[in-house]
Amino acid sequence: MTPPSRQPARRRTAVLATVPVAVAALLGATAPTAGGTAGAPGAGDPYFPLSGNGGYDVRHYDLTLGYDTGSRRLDGTAVLTARATRELTRFDLDLKGLTVTAVTVDRTGASFRRDGQELVVTPRHILRAGRTFRVTVAYHGTPKPVTDPDGSADGWIPTDDGAFVAGEPQGAMTWFPVNGHPKDKAAYDFTLTVPKGRTAVANGVLLGQHTAHGRTTFRWRQTRPMAAYLATATIGRFRVERYTTRDGIQVYNAVDAREARAAAPVLKQLPAVLAWESKLFGPYPFRAAGAVVDHAPDVGYALETQTRPLYDSAPDLDTLVHESAHQWFGDSVTLTAWKDIWLNEGFATYAEWLYTEQHGGRSAQRTFDALYTRPASDGLWAYPPGDPGSGARIFGTPVYARGAMALHELRRAVGDRDFFRILRAWATGHRGGHGTTAQFARLAEKTSGKQLDGLLRTWLYTPGKPDRP
Repeated sequence: MTPPSRQPARRRTAVLATVPVAVAALLGATAPTAGGTAGAPGAGDPYFPLSGNGGYDVRHYDLTLGYDTGSRRLDGTAVLTARATRELTRFDLDLKGLTVTAVTVDRTGASFRRDGQELVVTPRHILRAGRTFRVTVAYHGTPKPVTDPDGSADGWIPTDDGAFVAGEPQGAMTWFPVNGHPKDKAAYDFTLTVPKGRTAVANGVLLGQHTAHGRTTFRWRQTRPMAAYLATATIGRFRVERYTTRDGIQVYNAVDAREARAAAPVLKQLPAVLAWESKLFGPYPFRAAGAVVDHAPDVGYALETQTRPLYDSAPDLDTLVHESAHQWFGDSVTLTAWKDIWLNEGFATYAEWLYTEQHGGRSAQRTFDALYTRPASDGLWAYPPGDPGSGARIFGTPVYARGAMALHELRRAVGDRDFFRILRAWATGHRGGHGTTAQFARLAEKTSGKQLDGLLRTWLYTPGKPDRP
């Protein structure tokens, strides 16, 4: 997400489409067989206790959505392919504020009930540990964003011509049933139908689009594992630009006409930015790239939606560098707990510093020094970035700026050669997976041959302003 210090207040909708659902065949499930266990209603994250679920891993989401931009009604069918990690008599999905009409498990009707943001599903038969199963959920309604602990909105955010769909940290559940914690990554297929004249943009590669009877359907595919908060289905009146970079990356940019003039010179630099980051961090981790530049003045942030960052207005170059760096740090290598979000935001912020340093601007040391002059009472030192303390703080200045300062101190301690080896090894070694702060610390010590626990403890976990380095 865009750092708050870079753009103020940033952190980080015709004819209705017909969605195929065999509703009658889905209803009327019987009670489950006795025995077995229930999947947990959360993934165990202390910052967002109900996000995610236990007892299964989702391998693939197939989302078929129709959105009417006039009525703002969403009709959806979600097909989740998952593997049970324990014997299950029932399990939960995260889904907030939409009406579920039917659920099946392996084409057999299942009973279900709502409990807050939980969709509790009871299949007709026990799901044995290790079994792969398919859940189909038919639903509809008017999606609304969720308000995060810091007061910001995320999820399905209506705009004057569509929707700005940004899910960090918990907004995916506002538009599809999901195992909504970053620990569970999956592949995605999207079939999005919107009124003619609108464009629907999702993650990955555009497989095709066609228009009939006043509606246009877009098919997108993201084969690389993706955390749910990085999924998007943003809709609007966009000008579309498509090309392939010298490295074979398929670029798709969608820009609101009201932002096009300001966005053009920045987006023109995207291939060069990706090439520069690839040299530092290793090969670009996805087949596709690009940007969605919407006109959404009430949103207040940009988000690193996987393969195609989402901007609420025309970004500046620093923001483009930041969200592009997230494709390595946060998207490809994903956190396992929200307290580790400095691994996303501190790294992306430091990428900004490095880009400036290596493109004729001030050095990272000068940026560090300017921040360090802030008094001990400044918000920069309000809490440690390695464990902000609550979900309300994960997009605060300490996570971004002090997180970047921690990386600069690491660089000073180990030297440039080992520091850049560490960054590249982190991004390539955990490519497509997950990483923790403890794993990063072990990698840094192994690569440099130095004891770094004191330095990292001071900069990541010690409250207050550290002593002068």
